Amino acid sequence: MALRIFGTHKCPDTRKAERFFKERDIPYHFVDLADKGISPGELAVLRKAIGAENLMDSSSKRYKDRGLAYMDFDAEEEILADPLLLRTPVVRVGSRAVAGHDPAGWSSLAKEGRS
Repeated sequence: MALRIFGTHKCPDTRKAERFFKERDIPYHFVDLADKGISPGELAVLRKAIGAENLMDSSSKRYKDRGLAYMDFDAEEEILADPLLLRTPVVRVGSRAVAGHDPAGWSSLAKEGRS
C-alpha cells in the first residue's frame, strides 16, 4: 500500500515527516495542498481515520483570519474549499492516518508502508 503525505513544502512538520520516511527508506507519495488540494473521497477516508474535529488546525493563522473560531461551520466543506486549513502533515496508509507532528504514529504507519 502506498504511503501518502499531505502537506505543504513550507510547513516544518511536513518536512520532518518527509525526512522521517526518507531516513527509513520508505517510499511515499507527497500531495502538496497548496497546489492540488484534497478530493472529497480522500477527505472522507481521513475523516473516518482521524475524526472531523482533529483534521482542522484551529491554531493556524488561516483559521483565525477566516474567523472560524466564531462561526458554526461544516469542517469538511471548509477544508474542501480551503485545504490549507488541514492540520499538517497528514500521513495515510490505507484506511489508517495520523495528523500533525506524531513520530509515534508515523512509526506505526511505517510498518504498514513497508509491505
